[in-house]
Amino acid sequence: MHFSGALFWMEKSMLLISDVHLGKVSHFRKYGAAVPQQAVMQNFDALTEVVDLFKPKTIVFLGDLFHSSLNIEWALFEQWVQTTTQKIILISGNHDIISPLKYEALNIKVIPELVLDTFLLTHHPEERDNLFNFSGHIHPAIKLSGLGRQSVRLPCFYKTDHQMIVPAFGEFTGTYTLEPCDGCEVYALLGDVVLPVPIKEVKKKRNY
Repeated sequence: MHFSGALFWMEKSMLLISDVHLGKVSHFRKYGAAVPQQAVMQNFDALTEVVDLFKPKTIVFLGDLFHSSLNIEWALFEQWVQTTTQKIILISGNHDIISPLKYEALNIKVIPELVLDTFLLTHHPEERDNLFNFSGHIHPAIKLSGLGRQSVRLPCFYKTDHQMIVPAFGEFTGTYTLEPCDGCEVYALLGDVVLPVPIKEVKKKRNY
């Protein structure tokens, strides 16, 4: 687990990244949102950094790679792909409305899901018998409370006995707070670290 929200599968030399939502910053700027121009490059810089760190053989985007239709960031994405040597797979998400032909022209395979051994890779969280699911879509976060009334909401990896939901990779994506369940594991993103969250402590504080 990496603090960017990426997950590196060492045995497969595979980097799993979900919900980058490329184009969202440009979409906001087009409609007058006060988002600085330099924010456009943050996702691409983060992608380059995490790929350079792990040097995977394959990059799998777990859906919502682009936020909506084509805009200026597609050209930037084409340039970024040309700098990579990895095989790239896109598992299509609900926001992925750009024609698969555009991806195929970049040698990117677009598929609805991927089964590897006993693992199922999807965009939406799924439950399948005898398969462990890696997914995104939800943009999971956990709410942590202090001794007083202060609290903080942090993106997180959310793991149960049959599933791992990875956090959104992209900037300006928002989060959805999940309630910790009995037996689950939560790993919060805080700065440049990934921190395991004691679930019993989270529940105890919420009962105050």
